[in-house]
Amino acid sequence: MKIVLLVIGKTNEKYLETGIEIFLKRLKHYISFDIQEIADVKGIQDSRILMEKEAEQFLKFIKDDDFLVLCDERGRLLTSVEMAEMISKKMTDSTKRMIFLVGGAFGVSDAIRKRSNFILSLSKMTFSHQMIRLFLTEQVYRAYTIIKNEKYHNL
Repeated sequence: MKIVLLVIGKTNEKYLETGIEIFLKRLKHYISFDIQEIADVKGIQDSRILMEKEAEQFLKFIKDDDFLVLCDERGRLLTSVEMAEMISKKMTDSTKRMIFLVGGAFGVSDAIRKRSNFILSLSKMTFSHQMIRLFLTEQVYRAYTIIKNEKYHNL
């Protein structure tokens, strides 16, 4: 299985890039993990239209057989162990690609919500979409250490 973190725009904070790189290197031992950046949509002031344009970009990347996890504050909260169980189940189900999608500053359109197979909340708090990249990369790494019964996660 391949895991993709699908995001809008680039990360421009050095400390986040450094943290993400740490976990990307660690993840290479477990799985194919990639961060796919979709270009920012420029020049649109209306948030609804902006989300629709972003959705068009996202949907071009997403395949019919992808398992799409939308990251949204209104989603379901999981423990790290439950996240590991979800990833493990998708591996067992022979899912080819699992995508974690992080929307832009205004969230995502209804088209993305409808396409999602699972809506995940990382917290009841709101974080920048750049910080979520680091948090998700770390949590996927943590999930694999749980699956492999390694020491990183204290059970």
